[in-house]
Amino acid sequence: MSCTDSATTKRIIRFKHSDDYDRFLEQLSADPLASSQLSASISHIPVIHAISCPLHDLAALESFHEKIWIEQDLQINVQASSSQKSSAPDKGIPWGVQQIKAPLAWGVTTGYRVKVGVIDTGIDYSHPDLSNSIIHGINLLNRSMPPIDDNGHGTHIAGTIAAANQLHGMIGVAPRALIAPIKAFDHNGSAFVSDIILGIEWCIRNQIQVINMSFGMKSRSKALQAAVTNAYNSGVIIVASSGNDGRRRTIDYPARYSQTISVGATTNQRRVAPFSNRGVYIDVYAPGDKIVSAWLRGKYNEMSGTSMATSHVSGAIALLLAHKPKLTTPEIRSLVKRSVQPLKNNKARRIIGELDVMRLLQAADKL
Repeated sequence: MSCTDSATTKRIIRFKHSDDYDRFLEQLSADPLASSQLSASISHIPVIHAISCPLHDLAALESFHEKIWIEQDLQINVQASSSQKSSAPDKGIPWGVQQIKAPLAWGVTTGYRVKVGVIDTGIDYSHPDLSNSIIHGINLLNRSMPPIDDNGHGTHIAGTIAAANQLHGMIGVAPRALIAPIKAFDHNGSAFVSDIILGIEWCIRNQIQVINMSFGMKSRSKALQAAVTNAYNSGVIIVASSGNDGRRRTIDYPARYSQTISVGATTNQRRVAPFSNRGVYIDVYAPGDKIVSAWLRGKYNEMSGTSMATSHVSGAIALLLAHKPKLTTPEIRSLVKRSVQPLKNNKARRIIGELDVMRLLQAADKL
């Protein structure tokens, strides 16, 4: 993001009608002076008929004041409750991948060529466990650069989804799925909502089948919800982390939106992790405590958080889509929710449980 202003000075401006959005762009291009002044600060977000720009540039929109919605371009952060360096992966197949029974499915499906967009901090292109799993992505912070990870979080997420290094490294849930890294988050793990929306738009345009969103915020963004709805209506499955505040009655956005699959975290004892948000807004739980995965410079790292749980679910959906490519987004959401295994010591166990890849595939076979 070229903007150096604080998050509070940026706004997302959505046009209520696409005709007005088109008219604004025409007016902009017809006025070379205004266009040149705004071009450096404005970001176009066509997927929701919107722009993002600093507060001081809103004067150009005076004639549209009754035809637009304006909201703050909030900052949003990737989620991890704790992190610890790890020198080597645990026996090639991490415990979480084992617990959801992914290895039992590999005789039937490995996620072959299913495209998973990871909107995150980028990816370590040099990591030996990911070298065969990466496809073209985008760096929304610097379009002239590849989406190289300078934080580690995105690489960790990608490893759980699709790492594939059987002899020397680790194996992810869907080892033959393909990761499209979308770098919207900086080295601190922070992003603007407008860049996340641009990432969603890129995924729709590039026919990405699953989007992993291991991040969250407390505030609701109508612009982000509009983008998520567009993706859902375009047939893209969005998997989002519920948050790490240990809350029982609410979860973070975008997981809170009904069009996403919201994920809580479990421990290796099949209990809800203490840090995980929980309750009726959760669609499925998955392993998220002490998860070892790929890290920067070819290394490994142990992390805990609903971010880690989310990547297990994204990998499982890649397995499902490779097995049954014609499933719709509503069918996939329903299958994930009703093919779970019970949690231990959980009063809501009949409603919400832990991801089980074999049950998921078996339920799909019965459709």
